[in-house]
Amino acid sequence: MDLTLLMYLVPSLVMFGCGVFGFITRKNMIAMLISLELMLNSVDINFVVFNRFLYPEGSEGMFFTLFAIAIAAAETAVAIALIINVYRAVKNVDINQLTKLKF
Repeated sequence: MDLTLLMYLVPSLVMFGCGVFGFITRKNMIAMLISLELMLNSVDINFVVFNRFLYPEGSEGMFFTLFAIAIAAAETAVAIALIINVYRAVKNVDINQLTKLKF
């Protein structure tokens, strides 16, 4: 592997690891959403890097990354709407309080 490829993959791996750690350890839904977005962004970095190094004349990785960013933005909007509705019902965004939503 090329040294410049590792210079992109190591920060991406660190970002993904921080995202997994944050998603597993946090109890706040906003923090979990931020951790999930961190994981998605690290995957987007990998798409661009591997496209650049494996197929430098192509741009498929760039387009796939743009599509993934658009999907992540839509997913974030839906997740924030759900979190707002949970907050209105429970007055807390702690995942341990979600049992109060059962009818």
